[in-house]
Formats: sequence, C-alpha cells, structure tokens
Amino acid sequence: MGGAPQKRNRIKNSVGQSAFDAANACLMFVFMLATLYPMLYVIFASLSNSSELMAHTGVLLRPAGFSLAAYQNVSRNKMIPSGFRNSIFIVVVGTALNLALTTVGAYFLSRRDQALVKPVTLFILFTMFFSGGMIPNYLNIDSLGLADSLWAVIFPGAINTFYLIIMRTSFMGIPSSLEESAKLDGANHFVILARIFLPLSKAVLAVMVLYYGVDHWNAWFNAMLYIRNRDLYPLQLTLREILISNDMTQMVNMAADAERISETIKHAVIVVVTLPILCLYPFLQKYFVKGVMIGAIKG
Repeated sequence: MGGAPQKRNRIKNSVGQSAFDAANACLMFVFMLATLYPMLYVIFASLSNSSELMAHTGVLLRPAGFSLAAYQNVSRNKMIPSGFRNSIFIVVVGTALNLALTTVGAYFLSRRDQALVKPVTLFILFTMFFSGGMIPNYLNIDSLGLADSLWAVIFPGAINTFYLIIMRTSFMGIPSSLEESAKLDGANHFVILARIFLPLSKAVLAVMVLYYGVDHWNAWFNAMLYIRNRDLYPLQLTLREILISNDMTQMVNMAADAERISETIKHAVIVVVTLPILCLYPFLQKYFVKGVMIGAIKG
C-alpha cells in the first residue's frame, strides 16, 4: 500500500517532430511580426516628433521623440468630426437595413417548400458575378434623386449576395421540426423568423453585423462617385484626401508647419480612423466560436 508512486508515461516527441515544432513556431513568429509591425509603426510614427521622425532611418521600434502634436492638429480639422458623424450614420443605418433585408431574403431562400426558390436563388447569384457597370449605376442613382446624399452610399449595397448566401446556409441548418412545431401552434412566418430562427442564429447575426459594419466603415469609392458636398464626406473619404492631396491647411497655421508635420498627421489620422473598428471587434469575437444552434429540438 505504501509503495513508491508510479511515474506517468510521457510520449516523447521524435527529433524530427521537435525540429518541425521549433521551425513552425519560428515561422509563425515571423508572420506575427510581419503583420504586427506595420500597425506598431503607424502608432509609433503618430506619437513621434515630426522633425525626429523625418530624420529617422531604418526600423522604428519606439516613438522618435514622444509628441502628441499630430493628434492635436488632427482635432483642428473641421472635416474629421463631420466625417465621424457621417460614417457613424452610414454604419448604424446601413447595417440595420442590411440585416433586415438580408434576414428576410435568407429566410425566403431557405424555404424548401416554396415555389420559385431555386430560380430566384440563381437570379440573385447572377448579380454576384455580373453588374451593369459604373456609369449605369451612377445614372441610376442620379435618376432616383439619391446623388449627393448619404443614402446613395447606403441603398445600392443594401444586400450583399455573398452574405445573403451565408445566412441562407445558416438558416437551412436549423431543424425543420422546430418550424413544424411552431406551425402546429399557429405561428406564421414572421413569428417563426423572429422567435425561432433569429435566436438560434445569434452567431451568424454577429458575423453579419461585423462584416457589414466593416464594409460601411471602410467604404469610400461610392462616396467619391456620388457625393460632392464636402460636409457629407464619410471619414474614409476625408482620410483619402489627407493622404493623397496632402491637405493640411485646416490642421496647422503655416504652410511650412504643414510641410514639416505632414507625415505624423497622416499616421495620426490612420490611427483615429482605425481605432473604433478595433475597439468593436473584441465584443463580437466571442460569437465566432459559438455554434449556430443554441436550442433543443422539440420532441
């Protein structure tokens, strides 16, 4: 009874397996640095002194002379606050409209017993690969009276075909017995969608919110085509003007100052534009690891 404790047998990796694990870890570390360093460089450059940053050469591993002057100058640009307001409006209203239309469309396409589901699905898939082109789209938006308004950015992309197919596939994975039980209790399609399909699809809904939200937040091309009023520019279009045209006139007082601190301002604007979406992602990340099914099948 009082014998020596037995030693647990451990499976030792072979020399080849250990070498592979070490090489794999080194390779992943290199990939991590390759993806992480550009973000760190932008942050360090935005916090640097403009003169020291311009004189710096080689890899930037810390701010070149800590300074918040770039962020102070960004706050002086009148287009940054209006760009934030416009982008937030586009993201909130556009994502809500996207979710509503995509959910209803995916529910219809997931019905196996409805007529014309397959032809409608094929017709929708056709639009995923072929479009009318830029000029017909612009003429269409202009004829509808949406030009030079934020609705010109929201309405044309109200439903993304790829995201619609993703949600349709998720809905088709929900057991039909749940729907049949609800129909026996007298539930219609709206009740089934609201009380069965949506609660069981929180994961895919969170993914749709993230996908649509990021698309709206990063969109600038349609705004460049349809919007002429600078007060309606979204934040990304404002960033594009700053980065391309090097327009610093609203941020600093003297042209010489604009020439000197333009680089730090560019990086500060990039941080300001990217930070909101980085703060949002951790709150939605947990839904990526959850299963779509969170309920039980009614017997």
